Amino acid sequence: MASLFKKILIANRGEIAVRVIRACRELGISSVAVFSDVDRAALHVMKADEAYHIGPAAARESYLNIDRILETAKRAGADAIHPGYGFLSENAQFARACADAGIKFIGPPASAMEALGSKTSARQAADRAGVPRVPGSVQALESVEQAKEVATRVGYPIMLKAAAGGGGKGMRRVDTHADLESALAAAQSEALRAFANGDVYIEKLVVEPRHIEIQVLGDEHGNVVYLGERECSLQRRHQKVIEEAPSAIVDPEMRARMGETAVALALAAGYYNAGTLEFLVDKEKKFYFLEMNTRLQVEHPVTELVTGLDLVHLQILIAAGAPLPFAQSDLQLRGHAMEVRVYAEDPANNFFPSPGKITRLMTPSGPGIREDSGIYEGWTVPLDYDPMLSKLIAYAPTRDQAIRRLRRALDEYFIGGIANNLDLFRQILDDPEFVAARIHTGYLDRVLTAVPANSLQNGNHEKIAAIAAALREAGNNGPHKNGTSGNHSSSSADQKWKSVARQEALRTQ
Repeated sequence: MASLFKKILIANRGEIAVRVIRACRELGISSVAVFSDVDRAALHVMKADEAYHIGPAAARESYLNIDRILETAKRAGADAIHPGYGFLSENAQFARACADAGIKFIGPPASAMEALGSKTSARQAADRAGVPRVPGSVQALESVEQAKEVATRVGYPIMLKAAAGGGGKGMRRVDTHADLESALAAAQSEALRAFANGDVYIEKLVVEPRHIEIQVLGDEHGNVVYLGERECSLQRRHQKVIEEAPSAIVDPEMRARMGETAVALALAAGYYNAGTLEFLVDKEKKFYFLEMNTRLQVEHPVTELVTGLDLVHLQILIAAGAPLPFAQSDLQLRGHAMEVRVYAEDPANNFFPSPGKITRLMTPSGPGIREDSGIYEGWTVPLDYDPMLSKLIAYAPTRDQAIRRLRRALDEYFIGGIANNLDLFRQILDDPEFVAARIHTGYLDRVLTAVPANSLQNGNHEKIAAIAAALREAGNNGPHKNGTSGNHSSSSADQKWKSVARQEALRTQ
């Protein structure tokens, strides 16, 4: 077995930093956290073996500051860096800087990032490898005239997309020549602001596609395997909301074809470590390569649950020089996993971010439930970063059972003090179209336009809030530090909790 690292710095924050710290602990590796001014009291700082301040709240001065992070890694004596996802995770310059500093970057080589990380270069790589892709341009657009020429060739409607981006930034749907010029200018401007790169390309709009991705894993000895697919069609404005594995429409034959296509492209680019190839699938179940994410994905837990593998453990082992401990023929998918992304945002107010102090937190547990979280009760959610708080994942033998288990877990989840999107998930999981897996990338946006905004804050929120309040009162009225009691005995507080619970149960029957 390859010699493991002694100390790993996690160049990230939030739930993914906590996730990597836990993997390090399980492997007997010391972990180093970094934090900005507003993250001094963050959970990942508390969980790590060591923690270092790296700058102000602004990401460009802290989590995106390559020199500061490498300087901290050297000071801490870290021999490897895990980038998590986001921030510097797909930055080829950072991967090279790590190598130059003699620190192992836990991810793919910079050359593979450059070949597959940019949307346009990935499309070129797909053409060279003979991989089917969505029709459109393979170079950044240089003029409106060129854009009109490409749009005419592929046919409207089209999508304008940022070459260096993701998450819906720099993306515009265009239906006619008349709309193209203004849409192109807007997409280029947004891409430049978001990614410091204004390059935009054209892609044919596939009507009501499913978004299905293939997880690949490769070692540094030329072995690459695929770990099945994830269904990521539940999106709001091109950002994923719910992910699941496997997909309800992918049979073994289709899985093998998509997986072999993904592996072929990864091998052609000299790719190793964890990566994800994203595909659009049309109504005839034809699939088209969309892009590659050259890092660990937010939704990796659903793949872990159906394969029984730990992807972060494997990332670290691969970076340490170990070969893959299994072959493609050894892999089997078992059961069904479903993940929801819990955000500090207000669905009833156009999903506006909701920073602030978490005054009460009740988290779900029980059979088949996993929560990857970066929060705790009493912590203040900052406004400076992506508002994702946690990921709630359910695993069960079948999709229907996973949905029921996830519903149950959502009914146990309460986050007080800030707005959040838990009730949105309760609504989605009760929708007959979702339950029947009749979904596509435009499904959720249509649902949201048909649902009154105030209905996204109902569900079991009031019932759980009442129980949380009763629990708080029970804690306040229980034994004091000096051993005396408050105004009521603990048994009296317990009776009040039971009374509130019974009243709420009767009221909602």
